Amino acid sequence: MNHELRGIENFAFGQRGLRATVHIGLVNNMPDAALRATELQFARLLKEAAHDFDVRLHLFAMPEISRGEVARSRMEGFYADVADLPDAGMDALIVTGAEPRAETLDREPYWPALTRLIDWAQSATISTLFSCLAAHAVVLHLDGIKRRPLPKKISGVFDSLRAGEDPLLTGLPARFAIPHSRKNGLPESDLISNRYRILSRLTDGSADIFLREGRSRFVFLQGHPEYGGETLGREYLRDLARALKGEGAPPDIPENYFDRVTENALQVLSSRQARIENYNDVVMAAVPLQTWRIHALRLYANWIAAIAAEKSRRRAARPTGLRRLA
Repeated sequence: MNHELRGIENFAFGQRGLRATVHIGLVNNMPDAALRATELQFARLLKEAAHDFDVRLHLFAMPEISRGEVARSRMEGFYADVADLPDAGMDALIVTGAEPRAETLDREPYWPALTRLIDWAQSATISTLFSCLAAHAVVLHLDGIKRRPLPKKISGVFDSLRAGEDPLLTGLPARFAIPHSRKNGLPESDLISNRYRILSRLTDGSADIFLREGRSRFVFLQGHPEYGGETLGREYLRDLARALKGEGAPPDIPENYFDRVTENALQVLSSRQARIENYNDVVMAAVPLQTWRIHALRLYANWIAAIAAEKSRRRAARPTGLRRLA
């Protein structure tokens, strides 16, 4: 065990000593502009979901993902290299998506590093949670399932319908809200034929949360329950700014996210071909209701509890005399 590495403890939540300690690594692959926000989103979510579990969050990065000088400087000493994971003592991982650059995922410059991470997580973690593009990468690597472009980008807050029973869904209603922001999807028939289990679907019938069982329980989220209240609005402004520069078509207003007054104001600005500053004023003045937060907290609380229970079970099953995890 590399004790120096284990000392890199970025966030500690819950109450120490009451129940099992759970070490979770966040492999943050988000682009520079969203790097810090993603850290905080997951940190806040895990803090609120920890309850009386002792949860420690550790940050990891893949060097193969291109970073600007400012981001690299801030990450120095705060993020560990994913190559150090085998010595880091993580019980579980959260792996985020990255901004796509290549035509297909397997042509991204970080693809070899990501596939090594996936292979390692299969045997070395209790559970790993893959978000959005990372979920698409796993099913492509393990089972050759290719994601497919959607007719248009999904952006907004959507209802997800439970499709089965599982401890991960304990306490969640039959219909719960979850943000989505993506241009691609996965065919459910391909998932099912490769032994993935669908836990929830959006109202259009597409897979939302699904599982792959193994020594490590892989949890896949096509949506973003970790999103803060302002995240979809900021993404909308980002895509709109690109469109106003001639980089693609203007984005649709995120669905079921803004209040009606804000939506109307944005539509008026669109008809007048306004500047990005005008849109920014309207979006920043809006206060979207974070309708999905209670559901996100329940989902992650269930995930933490399952990791802690399985960690205790594995420790109890070890022959006496073997070194236990710290």
